[in-house]
Amino acid sequence: MIINCLHFSATSKSLAGMLLGRLFVGTGMGLGPPVASLYVTEISPAFVRGTYGSFIQIATCLGLMGALFIGIPVKETAGWWRICFWVSTIPAAVLAVAMVFCAESPHWLYKRGRTEEAEAEFEKLLGGSHVKVAMAELSKSDKGDDTDTVKLSELFYGRHFRVVFIGSTLFALQQLSGINAVFYFSSTVFKSAGVPSNLANVFIGIANLTGSIIAMVLMDKLGRKALLLWSFSGMVMSMVLQVTAASSYVANSGAMYLSVGGMLMFVFTFALGAGPVPGLLLPEIFPSRIRAKAMAICMSVHWVINFFVGLLFLRLLEQLGPQLLYSIFSSFCLIAVVFVKRNVVETKGKSLQEIEIALLPQE
Repeated sequence: MIINCLHFSATSKSLAGMLLGRLFVGTGMGLGPPVASLYVTEISPAFVRGTYGSFIQIATCLGLMGALFIGIPVKETAGWWRICFWVSTIPAAVLAVAMVFCAESPHWLYKRGRTEEAEAEFEKLLGGSHVKVAMAELSKSDKGDDTDTVKLSELFYGRHFRVVFIGSTLFALQQLSGINAVFYFSSTVFKSAGVPSNLANVFIGIANLTGSIIAMVLMDKLGRKALLLWSFSGMVMSMVLQVTAASSYVANSGAMYLSVGGMLMFVFTFALGAGPVPGLLLPEIFPSRIRAKAMAICMSVHWVINFFVGLLFLRLLEQLGPQLLYSIFSSFCLIAVVFVKRNVVETKGKSLQEIEIALLPQE
């Protein structure tokens, strides 16, 4: 789907055609991340699930940095944007071909009644000696479940409401922290400090990638909850630096350094936890019976708030000023710290079945 739509965008002769291609590319991208998170969560052993899940965030960072470098000649070379679309088909094609050789999710196979195939996939993933234990754990939580009978309305009340509420709120707070406003408009801040936009994007990309690599190393050592708490706390401090820089009490040179430093620190601390953890944590805390539909709801919340933050940021910046707007973002980060402390459970080293039993009240 993405390959065909990128081809459509690259060869389009009109703005409307290019935008239509981009619309379908966006649809494909909306499908990809939640499915990738589900897949990695369901095939990974518990003791390295966090590390493997972090690779999604690292791949995203590398993709963003690659896009920035590929897009550098756009201003000087007419029609270079078409090259950018063509280059984008390469990773999409590699993924499409590579998935043919990947194992199918044993959880999905088991839920479809294909027990022998699930055992075969577990043997590929974990080794023959672990198949019986893995199948026994799978049967504990999936016994009697029928995913086809799950209605969306069931996710908003009763025993499933708590986990869906946690997931949706985490993604909402992730976006309300202002991270995508920082990504979208960071070049403006750097430009005011005399840093070229291309160099500014590189700095942001390096901060994002560095934080993501550290998160990958620490994910299965410190745990998801600890990373979230440290991440959102660091984001609060970063926004405080931005607020201080926007005040009238700091000299121009000092304000410049505080603003740039605060922005880089914000991206770095976001990548430590608030960026990679929600996409990994949610498939872990959702029972297999509702996992796919619950992820769809949470990702919808994510993209809707992402859209409105990006749409309204510049307008709010003009009307409210940077000091008040960054204070609002800081408040949301502080709310996130309190929310994580009170509601998020640690999933490090636990099987999906153990997590489900701990979170859901018994019927």
